[in-house]
Amino acid sequence: MLLPIKLICPPGKQRADGTSTVFIQYCYSATKRTLLNTEIAIPVAYWNKKQRCISEKLPAAFGHYERLNEELKRQFRIAEDLVTHSNKNDFPNKGAFVKKTFSPTLDITTIVGQVEQAIQQEIKEKKAKLDIYYQLDEYIKSKQRKVSKATLTVYGNVKSHLLAFEQYRKQKITFESLDFSFYEDFVDYLTFEHIHLRRQMVLTGLKLNTIGKTIKHLRGFIKDRVKRKIIASIDMTDFKIPEEESDAIYLTHEEIAALYQTDLSAHPHLLEYRDLFVLACLTGFRFSDFSTLKPEDLQRDMLYKKQEKSDHWVIIPLREEAKLIFTRQFRDRIPVLTNPEFNRHIKTIGMLAGITRLIKFSYKKGNQNVVVTKPKYDWITSHTARRSFCTNEFLAGTPVELIMKISGHKRTKDFYKYIRISPEEAANKIKELWLARDDMKLIKESIVKLDIAV
Repeated sequence: MLLPIKLICPPGKQRADGTSTVFIQYCYSATKRTLLNTEIAIPVAYWNKKQRCISEKLPAAFGHYERLNEELKRQFRIAEDLVTHSNKNDFPNKGAFVKKTFSPTLDITTIVGQVEQAIQQEIKEKKAKLDIYYQLDEYIKSKQRKVSKATLTVYGNVKSHLLAFEQYRKQKITFESLDFSFYEDFVDYLTFEHIHLRRQMVLTGLKLNTIGKTIKHLRGFIKDRVKRKIIASIDMTDFKIPEEESDAIYLTHEEIAALYQTDLSAHPHLLEYRDLFVLACLTGFRFSDFSTLKPEDLQRDMLYKKQEKSDHWVIIPLREEAKLIFTRQFRDRIPVLTNPEFNRHIKTIGMLAGITRLIKFSYKKGNQNVVVTKPKYDWITSHTARRSFCTNEFLAGTPVELIMKISGHKRTKDFYKYIRISPEEAANKIKELWLARDDMKLIKESIVKLDIAV
């Protein structure tokens, strides 16, 4: 069986001195070929194309034709051996291997060892690329210009949780190990065993929604790798995303006013935090948006802002109080803040404002309900501002579609997750609507008519 290699001296590759290099051409597929440089060059006119050798008429100034032909035969045998070994070992990229390995001075006896070494290196690199953490890092890199920093942090948390789980059960996690048993064990670990990092007290177990977010993004990562044909398809039908309606507070207009009017003369360092939080309560911004406001975002008494999380432009009309805060405090400079620092200070401001009513919330941990009771100020976070805006506008009767235009919500389902009203507030709101429609009066008139008839 003839090997797909031959000697050529292409006229189109003429050098400055008028000579052309003799190459060994290797056709490793029907359409792909590579050239191996013999480092022998002659005028192309003295190349015998039919016999694929140097003509005996070659001028002596370019070398003795017989010795040059012998050298070409020797190098050709080297190329033959390389091709034979790459075929025998079913090397995945024969062309690249032969080109990388070939050298006019190559010792044939080392070929077998080099092939074996190259094969092992290829296998090693392939395994490294199929490592789940390598692929997760590549996935995160591909998302850096498409999602917010907060979402990138969530992706990083998924990796941290996987690494912690791997260390906990002392078993390597691979794509092949992602079956239903892995899913159950992983969820159990996150629920009961996972240790919170960077906490003064040792806390174990994550909340149900945090676990759900981890599973959601793990599924998204796996689907992406399957779509790119990096890994084989994985059945994730039973990889359910656990979730529950999270308990969270909102602040009423009266409570927001109490915050804004709190005397902070003894705590001047809290002024910027207070005013920025109130501004967020009146605009519905997330922390990632209100902490990156710029003076030029204010135009014609409206804030024009591209939301970091959704990459979506919103235009927010400003109340007089919001405009005053922005122009007085932040027109020239928005303070550089971190979310943990902001959350810590806004709780202190809430306490000073007297928002101390005890609030009881619960969350799932396995099949148990964990109940936590704290003063309302201790439940305040940067996201409370966004919930407060949505809830207060909803209670005031602003059409949901208009609120969503300002908040940036794309789906009504997601918007309603932000509405935080008690059953009593819901009942009072319905009663107000009945009165506005005069429905209560109609009921009373019917009762009166019925009494007269009796």
